Amino acid sequence: MQDLKVTIAQSMLHWEDAEANRRMFETKLAILAGKTDVVVLPEMFTTGFSMRSDELAEDMTGPTVRWMREQAKKLDAAVYGSVIITEGGKCFNRGLFVKPDGQVTVYDKRHLFRFANETDHYSAGSERVVVDWRGWRILLQICFDLRFPVFARNRSDYDAMLYVANWPEARRYPWSHLLIARAIENQCYVAGVNRVGMDGKGIHYTGDSVVIDPRGAVIGQVEPSMEGTASVTFDREALEDFRAKFPVALEADDFELKW
Repeated sequence: MQDLKVTIAQSMLHWEDAEANRRMFETKLAILAGKTDVVVLPEMFTTGFSMRSDELAEDMTGPTVRWMREQAKKLDAAVYGSVIITEGGKCFNRGLFVKPDGQVTVYDKRHLFRFANETDHYSAGSERVVVDWRGWRILLQICFDLRFPVFARNRSDYDAMLYVANWPEARRYPWSHLLIARAIENQCYVAGVNRVGMDGKGIHYTGDSVVIDPRGAVIGQVEPSMEGTASVTFDREALEDFRAKFPVALEADDFELKW
């Protein structure tokens, strides 16, 4: 039974400047080489939460996917974050889980944030995505997905969840408490990574990036409003032991998702 070391990277973002953000994160992540298994970046980490999808979108052969492959190889770790991607004439807020061998697992954000007009500029995903990495099954999620527990419901098919976000300070209380709820109800580890600073629309972010264990305890965090990283070990034996001694999933309701 293998443990998994996960590093959350809380940062400001250069507004709509992908090259500057790639350079910034490359510098920040360099010290993690060989020291972690997963690095989690914020939502839309190359641009901030921009609605200029047509102008800013890259394709899957573009510079950011190439950069993520390079970083994963250098770090010997998987790298997860979301990027504006165009494919088939549509734009997606796409989560990219990139492994050191260059393999890319894609998750397109299912729940778009209508209140910021994300639904007008992006197409919603339709697939719930679990990726296997170093013996762990990991559910990929993006920002507003956090408010929809049915979509994230553990069907005994994952061990951890990763949330990447641009979640404003004005709603920081739901962010912090819903992350804890997702960990408790699904008996899994949860890592939530949010940005800090002011974006190009004048919206302020305090980060509040955390790692939570299956009992709902915060076991790692980056100080609010500060840039930084935190590395936490997901304990496989502790997870399996907790699930075995308190198997709440045995009483779970059956359901089927339709859209």
